[in-house]
Formats: sequence, structure tokens, C-alpha cells
Amino acid sequence: MAEWSVAEARKLRIEDPVRTVRVGLMGGEVNVVGRPGPGAGIGLQVAEVDGPPLDVSTADGVLTVEYPDVPWRGPLKWLSSRVRERHAVVSLVVPADTHVEVHVAGAGVTVSGLDAPLVVHSVSGGATLTRLSGAVEAETVSGAFEAQATSGPLRFASVTGTLTVVDGTGPSVRADSVSGDIILDLAPGETPADIRLTSVSGQVAIRLPHPGDATVEADTASGSVSNAFEDLRVSGAWGSKKVTGRLGSGHGRLRATTVSGSLALLRRPPRTEETEPTEEPDPPAPTDQPDQPDQPDQPDQPDRKVL
Repeated sequence: MAEWSVAEARKLRIEDPVRTVRVGLMGGEVNVVGRPGPGAGIGLQVAEVDGPPLDVSTADGVLTVEYPDVPWRGPLKWLSSRVRERHAVVSLVVPADTHVEVHVAGAGVTVSGLDAPLVVHSVSGGATLTRLSGAVEAETVSGAFEAQATSGPLRFASVTGTLTVVDGTGPSVRADSVSGDIILDLAPGETPADIRLTSVSGQVAIRLPHPGDATVEADTASGSVSNAFEDLRVSGAWGSKKVTGRLGSGHGRLRATTVSGSLALLRRPPRTEETEPTEEPDPPAPTDQPDQPDQPDQPDQPDRKVL
């Protein structure tokens, strides 16, 4: 077991075997980058520390970076009143197969390049997640979450926080929100996705791949509905509305429900390789060039006598 107390900017190299990284922060930033390929060791940099020092320790394959007096395993909402007392910027470079857990209040989170599961619990900080192939579990009270090019299962829960997924190819998405928006832009994946979304008053918008492959059941109690697919049927004229039908073979599943939030089913443009190739126009036929006039004969040069 190794321990450090970090009260100022500092860099550490963790050589102990680590399978899991846990970070707990109040105010500031957490940055985690997965390093591809084999290699031992974790790089840790603390760029700023305001307030009490951070405790860094390794034990039983777990690297922990957190404030020792904060109970991250319990409810986090009460922590928001203490964010102003503390601030730290923590960056880690870890092997891509490292399991990462991040618990923050009023801190931003950026994670990229992981193959292992990721857990992010936030009170009010936002998060940006990029190029993750492992399972993602995210919970927030009011933070905005953006996931780009993720290919693993995604589970999200929020009160007022929003979820935006761009180029998602994971096998499943589960998202529950009270008033936060849920916006998904799904790209074709290896298998048809299982999508289940629930919101009370937040907007739900899903852009599905073209051609689609899903059985769709979407409904709203009083929200507006927008549907871009001819194969889906919209029913209900007043109050509650439903969108049902099957896209393609219907192997995937989309289930979306709102109370008063709007509901939009959008069509994603087809991929470039799926579009029919355009025929190249025939090159123009060569035009006859007018005959060049004969060059006049050059007069013979008189013989020169060499003296």
C-alpha cells in the first residue's frame, strides 16, 4: 500500500498493479485518458489544489484520489453547498482496460479511450465521454452529459441534466430523466440496438440509422410528436399520441415515453458507402484540330568560305 497527501501541483507515477481507479472531487476538473496497448503504470497529475489536500492511495489493485472527509458512496446532493470551498484539477493516463469510477460535485469530467466499464456520478458537473467501448453508467442531478463514438452499453439517469449521444453504436441505451432532454444520434452498429427512454417533461429526440432495423413503440401523454419515417404510424389526435411500427426487419427495439415532453423520430442520412455510386460522365469526344499551315521552306544558306 502506498499513500500521498497532495496539497499543491504535483506529478506522480503509480507503478503498483492497478485494476480500478476511483476519483472523488468537489469543484475543478477530472480528465482520464485510456492508453492503448500493453504497459504498466499510471500517470497522475494534479495541476491545481485549493482547499484541503487530496489523498492518493493504492491498495488491493485500486488507485483512489479523493478528499478523505467526503462520503461519496452516499447521497451527493448536499455536497453542492461545499463546492466553493474546494477546487482541484486531476488528470490521469491509464491502461485502456482499467475500470474507472468518478464521483464529482461541481466538477467537469472528460474521459476517452477506455475499453473497460466507466461509472460517473455527478451533482452539477457536466461530462464528455469519447471513444468508449466498455459499459457506461452515468448519473447526474443537473449536469449535461455528452457521449461521442461510444460502442458499449449506456445507462443514464438524471433530474434536470441532459444526455446527448453522437455516433453511438452500442447494443443498448437506457435513459431516464425528469426534465432533462434526451437526444440520441445513433449510427449503425454490429447488432441492432435496444433503446429504452423515459422522460417526464424533457424533450426526447432520436435520429435512427438509415435503413432502420427496429420495432418502434413511442408515446407521449401531452407532448408534440414528429415522425420522419413512412413505415411508422402516428395515432391519437388529442392528448396522448403513439408512434408504432417496424423499420426493416425489426430486430432492434425502440421504446420511448414522455409525459409532456416532445417526441421526435428523425432519419439519419445514409452512410456514404451505402449510397449508389454516381456514374461518371463520358469524357468529351476529341474535336478535330484544324490542319496547321505548312511552314515555308527556309532559304538555303550560302556556302561560307573559310579564309
